[in-house]
Amino acid sequence: MCPESAHADPIAPTQACRNCGAAVSGDFCAKCGQETTVKLPTARVFLREATGRYVSLDGRMWRTLAALLFRPGFLTREYFAGRRRRYIRPARLFLVLSLALFAAIRLFESAPVIVEDDLVVTPGAKAESKSAAKPVVKFDEGETGADLFNIPGFTIHVDRDFNLDMRGADAPWTQPLKQRLEHFNKLTRQEKSEQVFLGVVRYGPYVMFVLLPAYALLQMIAYFGRSRRYPDRPNRYAEHLVFAAHLHAFLFLVGVLALSIPVTPLRIALGIWCVLYGIWATKKVYRGGWIGLFARSYIVFVAYMTLFALAIVGLLLVAILVR
Repeated sequence: MCPESAHADPIAPTQACRNCGAAVSGDFCAKCGQETTVKLPTARVFLREATGRYVSLDGRMWRTLAALLFRPGFLTREYFAGRRRRYIRPARLFLVLSLALFAAIRLFESAPVIVEDDLVVTPGAKAESKSAAKPVVKFDEGETGADLFNIPGFTIHVDRDFNLDMRGADAPWTQPLKQRLEHFNKLTRQEKSEQVFLGVVRYGPYVMFVLLPAYALLQMIAYFGRSRRYPDRPNRYAEHLVFAAHLHAFLFLVGVLALSIPVTPLRIALGIWCVLYGIWATKKVYRGGWIGLFARSYIVFVAYMTLFALAIVGLLLVAILVR
């Protein structure tokens, strides 16, 4: 045996990657990145893998939530500065907290209770007195109905029994809608309330995904120009989108806290903090004077609330028509 070969380092054994078939000799495949050890995970590892895709279970989550709740505009400025590894990314943060908000609504809230004359009708129970501490939905005295949706070409009318009637719609494409409304009208008043509530909870996150880019677009329009005077002010749409994601994520987090901790003083404090937070975050991210900030914020707020109202109308329609 050659002396040199006797002292040479042994060659690491190779094996085939079970995912792509490439030859591997370490813990991970150099071609596809899959680990070479594919034993079944423990329960702890399984749960960490399941949630780690959406939420960081290490210090990043708590660091991000603390900064999001108590430091307006901080996460956005950190993201622009390139310090991103230590925090949860804005898109993931928006996704997780939006789902958490609607999960909290489903957990802590319930469908509105329908009032029939002097009785409160609750799901799965006998009639109780009106003094029961339940949410209430009712028409005013003498009111027989109202136009719920005014859409170009037709109107959807609702009566005291929450029956929906599509008026002025004779086109062929409206027939499936009429059939769905007829199915909805066959439900009891409480069943209608529950269907609308569950539909809002189910499809609400999709509405927020539509409103997010709309808000970013409004911010870009409001702060168009003056890049020379404020060089660090966001000017690209993606930058406005990051700010919008952080601001919405903050509102979602506040909503979760308000729902999970039903203390009136705390909810009032959170509402005041939301107003101050929005102004403070905008000032820190977009700079500029206070007069311009309030003027732009007012325009953006009015336009956004208009879009929000239209989105709610669409959400209610979907909740009624889709089951």
